[in-house]
Amino acid sequence: MAFWLAAERTVQVEGVVSRFDPRFWTVNFPRPMMAAVTSSAADALRVDAVFYTSGDLAGLIWEAEDRFDHPLLRYETARDFRGCRLGFRWRSAGVLPLDAVNGPVLTIEGRDASGAARAWYVRLWNYATGSPADATVSLDFANLSGGFVLPDEADPVWAGDVDRMFVSLVPPGFDGGSAPLAAPVEAWVELTQIVCDGPGAVLAIGDVVVPEHGLQIASGYDDSYHLTPARLLRNALLLGYRGSIVHYLGMSHYLRLEANSGGFYASLAGGALNVAAAAWQRDFAERAKALGYDVIWSLSYELFDAHCWGDWKQRAWDGSPALTGWAPPSTLLSPAHEGAMGYLRAVAVAMIGIAVAAGLAPKFQVGEPWWWVTPDGRPCLYDDAAKRALGGNPIEIASVHTVTTASQRALLDAAGAVLAASTAALVAAVRAVAPTVETHVLVYLPTVLAGDAPEVQRANVPVGWAHPAFDVLQLEDYDFVVAGNVAGTARAVDAATARVGYAVADTHYFSGFVLRPDQTAQWREIEAAALAAQARGAAAAFVWALPQVLRDGFVHFQEAEDAVQAFDDVLFPLALGREAEVSPEFSTAIVTSAGGHEARNASWAEARTRYDVGPGLRSEADIATLLTFFRARMGPARGFRLRDPFDGSSGTTTPGARDQMLGTGDGVTVCFALVKRYGDAVRRITRPVVGSVRVGVGGVETAAFSLVAGGYVELDVAPAIGVAVTAGFLFDVPVRFAEDRLNVNRATFLAGTAASVPLIEVREDAV
Repeated sequence: MAFWLAAERTVQVEGVVSRFDPRFWTVNFPRPMMAAVTSSAADALRVDAVFYTSGDLAGLIWEAEDRFDHPLLRYETARDFRGCRLGFRWRSAGVLPLDAVNGPVLTIEGRDASGAARAWYVRLWNYATGSPADATVSLDFANLSGGFVLPDEADPVWAGDVDRMFVSLVPPGFDGGSAPLAAPVEAWVELTQIVCDGPGAVLAIGDVVVPEHGLQIASGYDDSYHLTPARLLRNALLLGYRGSIVHYLGMSHYLRLEANSGGFYASLAGGALNVAAAAWQRDFAERAKALGYDVIWSLSYELFDAHCWGDWKQRAWDGSPALTGWAPPSTLLSPAHEGAMGYLRAVAVAMIGIAVAAGLAPKFQVGEPWWWVTPDGRPCLYDDAAKRALGGNPIEIASVHTVTTASQRALLDAAGAVLAASTAALVAAVRAVAPTVETHVLVYLPTVLAGDAPEVQRANVPVGWAHPAFDVLQLEDYDFVVAGNVAGTARAVDAATARVGYAVADTHYFSGFVLRPDQTAQWREIEAAALAAQARGAAAAFVWALPQVLRDGFVHFQEAEDAVQAFDDVLFPLALGREAEVSPEFSTAIVTSAGGHEARNASWAEARTRYDVGPGLRSEADIATLLTFFRARMGPARGFRLRDPFDGSSGTTTPGARDQMLGTGDGVTVCFALVKRYGDAVRRITRPVVGSVRVGVGGVETAAFSLVAGGYVELDVAPAIGVAVTAGFLFDVPVRFAEDRLNVNRATFLAGTAASVPLIEVREDAV
């Protein structure tokens, strides 16, 4: 593995960027309104927005501290703005003009000269020349004042310690309330001819270029709506991701809305995407094309619950809606509801239309197409549309964990057929406008191999998806990956491809993701799973997802193909003779006081063993074998296995399943490291002999496990809390030749003098 979690830039390459570079502005706003910022030129940006209520307000933001780029690619934190002057041309429509009450104000947040936190409100009209909708604005941060009327209400700005500044954009009729506007207001603002000069006008910025490494990247509009596409793609490119980007349109920020009964609901009035989302997707598509990326456009059956019509939602037997664990929650659209599915088809057509217009090869993923199962196991098959599609009065399945009858299985099969019909109609709608589209379907692997709910796959991996319903089968297994359940992934991949008949070469794999910043240790498993997918022949392995890569500083790099491998998994070809030497050693610092007392400090927790296998040479044929083996290992460059005749078993000559204690169950962990105990000392075993490992759970031997590289056993089912996990095994010692040269003299050998062939144990990464 080759990855790094970078916390900050230290010695890495830096470049420079102009402060207020259009690529690095962001937007923010409250629901239900939407806004997006795009960098329309090297010195220009554009904000597109749609307002729905009289209290909607969008902020166009510049932050003194870069919180969104990868740590190696961020611009420097610079809070003192007194040494720079900003100028730009302002043009706008659909927002209150520069001269209006509540018109555009630059809010500057930070601290005054005494260190007290405060904000200043700079009315842009006071620094503008031209008309209220088309003006040149000039701001000298060393000579700037807040206040509506100047100089009477002047509030001098001290711009020496600023956190952020933002320009407020509001619709006509803004009053700070929550009443719906008579109709949605679509608006835009352009800042062009942006110039920043003065001694504080230039910032350092990370300019690291990670070489292309073979992994690809997934991202999502819901997580990146506030950034410019140029900024997002810069990170992907410089971090070494090439090929395709899976772009998840999301479930909450692309919707057009209409007011109804005190709420706002998904609508196709005026188009499928709101103007902000449409502008962002167009810019993203054009820039991705220019950078040589393909884009796989992903559309989900998931929708923001507050904006979803009630009859579109999947529902449980008691009528409760399918709700995810997000806050605020999303819901799942019923595959049986024609209105919901017609809405998705319209969105998909609009999305692929953007791709085609940008010159991209059309690629489309049906994302998260499944029937929801509540945390307590209730399937959401009972919305009115679903009940009609399932015969009018489908039986109750109280829990997917207790599906035991033929009628219950038949209902799940029927639900799978409804789901497959809905995805087929979605693909057909896309193909009607893009006949050459490459189609993908996303399958969540724990659904396929749910040990406590094996029948769920009937509904959520329907046989109607069998090849060639889609061109590519895309597989995701978040739960298995973060639990380190490598064997679970392998079994689920095999089961999924077998169920729907896709060759491994026709699959993609999604590895991830790290939900919270305190879970960064999971990146090790995520990278390992992605590399394992490449090794088994998947057409592409995607890291899910770019926002988490940037947040946690994840850097993947590919080791050179011709680099010397640290270890060859081969056994030393000669048996150790009775005269071979075995010498365990420790590193201990001993300090003796003047009075003869000692203080001892052990530098190593485990012994490191040295061997001399020379006395085991019995013939000239042995010498020839040794020389060949030495050359193949490039001397000490490559390690290998050695069978230690004195210590090569977990217990007796024949291992038993209860020889060594590996750990205790917690109800989640399935992966346990092999160890051998010598009193209080614990030795990690990284090279067990294949076929020799026996495992016990709760004192009972089990065959429900897999042996994982590095000396781990992975159980099929996580042991319950407090249950002991034990194992017995034979093992080899990882060693290398101790010296760069090997001296064997034929004459002295024939005279009965033993050659010296020193080996030394290799410490392996056993994390």
